[in-house]
Formats: sequence, C-alpha cells, structure tokens
Amino acid sequence: MTAEVALQLGRALAHVIKYGPGRHRIVVGKDTRLSGYLLEYAITAGICSMGVDVLLLGPISTPGIAFITHSMRADAGVVISASHNPYQDNGIKFFKGDGFKLPDELEAHIESLLAQPEFEETRPTATDIGQAFRIDDARGRYISYLKSTFPKELVLDGLKIVVDCAHGATYRTAPEVFEELGAQIIPIGVRPNGKNINRASGTTHPEGMARLVVRSQADLGIAFDGDGDRCILVDHTGRVVDGDRILAICALDMQRRQTLKRKTVVATVMSNLGLEMALKNHGLKLMRTQVGDRYVLEAMLRGGFNLGGEQSGHLVFLNHSTTGDGILTALRLLAVMIREDKPLADLARCMEDYPQVLLNLRVKERQDLSSVPRAQKAIQAAEKRLKGRGRLLVRFSGTEPLLRVMVEGEKSDEIQEVAQELVQTLDNYLNRKEDGPC
Repeated sequence: MTAEVALQLGRALAHVIKYGPGRHRIVVGKDTRLSGYLLEYAITAGICSMGVDVLLLGPISTPGIAFITHSMRADAGVVISASHNPYQDNGIKFFKGDGFKLPDELEAHIESLLAQPEFEETRPTATDIGQAFRIDDARGRYISYLKSTFPKELVLDGLKIVVDCAHGATYRTAPEVFEELGAQIIPIGVRPNGKNINRASGTTHPEGMARLVVRSQADLGIAFDGDGDRCILVDHTGRVVDGDRILAICALDMQRRQTLKRKTVVATVMSNLGLEMALKNHGLKLMRTQVGDRYVLEAMLRGGFNLGGEQSGHLVFLNHSTTGDGILTALRLLAVMIREDKPLADLARCMEDYPQVLLNLRVKERQDLSSVPRAQKAIQAAEKRLKGRGRLLVRFSGTEPLLRVMVEGEKSDEIQEVAQELVQTLDNYLNRKEDGPC
C-alpha cells in the first residue's frame, strides 16, 4: 500500500461515483497509523484531481466514517486502516453513500481501473478540480449519534469501566461517550504515537486490561481494535467475554423484548458451537456464513435479520448501524446489564463454550490447498480423528499471510493435540520444509 496506489485508488473511486449533476463529495477518515498521513494526502489528491470534493475527518473509527458518510449525504466514504494489524500495515476500505460497504463487484471494477489509465484523460482542470475541507466537528456528531442509541431512560451512573482503545481510532471518542453517559472510566491505550496501535492492547490482547479490571475493582473492561469496529469485554473477575457471548447476551435480550427479527442470529463458521446450543435452547436459530463481516452483513440483508457478528467481537446491529461498531456494541450490552441489574459475569453464563483451539501458521504464500494433496490428506486425517465429536476449519486470513486452523470438540486435550499436529504437518508441506513430490 503506497502513496502511488492510494492516489490511483482515489482517482478510480471518484471516477466511479461521479455521475449526475452537481458537485460530488467523498468522506475520508483514518486510524492513528503513521502511514495514515501520506495515504490520506495521496488519496485526497487523487479524488480532487477527478473533480470531486473531499471531506477530511482525521482519526475516527471505521463505523464513525460510515455514519458521517451517510449523515452528510456524501457519495462515498474512505477508511484508511488495517484494523487489528500492527502499525506497519495499512489498507483502504470504501463505503457507499448509504454507509454500507461496496459490493465485491464494484470493488473489483475500481481495482480494474488501476490498470486502465484511459479514464484519467477525463480529468478536469482549473476551477473544475475538487477541493478538500476538514470537518472539525465529525467526532462530536458521531458521539451524539452513539449516545442516541442508548436507551434514554438508562444511565451508566455507578459503573466503573476500564476502557482500552488500543492507541487507535477510538482513543478520544470512546472515553467521552461512556463518561458523558455517567460511567467512571479508567482509560488505557489512549496515547497513540503512530507506531503503538494495537501493540499489546485492544481486542487481540485484552490481558493487560483484565489485570487492571481486577486490580482496580472495576465492574468490567471494554477493549476496541485499531479501527474501532470490534469490541471484546472482560467481567469483574477478568474473564474474557468474546463476540460469541456478546451475541448470545444481546440475542436473548432482544428476544425478550421481541425485537430480534425472525428469531435468528447470523454468525460465521468460526463461532463456537456453544453459541448455537444456547440460542437453540431458547428457540432461536443460528445461521452461519464464511468468515468475514462482509458475508455476515450480506446474509443479514438478504434474510431480513437484524443481529449478527463474529467471535472476534465484530457485531452488527442493523437497527442502529450499517456496519460493525465496537462502541455501539458495548452500549447495547451495558443496557442489558442495567435493565437486568446483573453483572456481566452473570449474563455471560447464558452459554457454555465447547473447547476450541485456534492456531495461526505463517506461510510464505497463499496456495490453493486443494492443489497440495499432502495437505488435503492431513486435513482429512484430522477430521477422521475427531470422529464426528468436533469441528475442523482450515482457512487463510483475509488480511495477513496466515493459515488459520480451528479445532472444536468435547475434549480439550484431544483438540489441542489435533490442532498442533495438523499445523506442524501443514507447515512442512506449505513452507517446503519437507522435500519430495506433493
């Protein structure tokens, strides 16, 4: 992801959305990575060069950008972020004017334009080029929106909350939201320097937050990832409450209040079997999709459902937002705590986890596993060993050169052994540590 690529993407996006009369506008926001500055300026230059105006938001979460894009009636939104990845990585995501992510086909079309520079010949000149405007009150607008999603009859008075912002895009927004609603907060991960985003903090590393919750006798802890679309919690004992449990808690609450559409929750193949069983025990269904919030959202829209998410803490409440929003997720769960007058630890008992192991294997390159017979044979052998007592899922990460191996079953020792042996075997075959024909 270079400045040159960002500039070309800006031109291509502006070219695609520039239809109809009048001026067109694209919202651009970023997280706190060092490279965000150069990519922000580069993509802004590309957009303006095509005669489209830019509304610059500065550091703000991915869902914040989606909200501002829709509320300001912009034609599109741009997110400069690599989510939960380390600061060296960066990426660009697009939203449509309605706040939903672009469909795969349109993203593919935009990418194809990078290799077809003919459209650049239509670039305007003189007074027809675009302008860039900084929106100074974007964070305030987003905070007001978040507070409006919290039930007006409820407050957070009396709650002590550790808030871990991972030195990312929520570092100012999240503390303000919870404080303005009455909570006493202990903020951590709120001093970004461009290089410390997600470092030993946030949703991927909640251990430090958990220790602080116990030490400070807080009621709970709330952690976000670098771009703020994920949320993981810990209860007052320091126990992690992941996306599956949050889904279960919120689904059961929505069912009690008769707001859960079609008695169905959408999750991915990575979600624990315990979530499925907990929902089934209350007459609810779990629909599974392939991994990725995009696929969860597509299934929700297609089926008319209003709650879905991932084990990673990326939840979508379609009644309130067009994308995953970590702060919104925390507010929905806090509302359940207050209404039920129960601590998070008690609410989290609504489901029991089946033992699950997730191991990551770094690979030199992504390969079609079906083209590596030895790898296929190893996976089939692992599935046979589980003998119908568990699940096995092998997939490549969508953002990193990692092969993820998930094993779920009745016995912790068995699935740990199966997972470790499979990862070692796949490492030999995929990273060519073992020679010989495949």
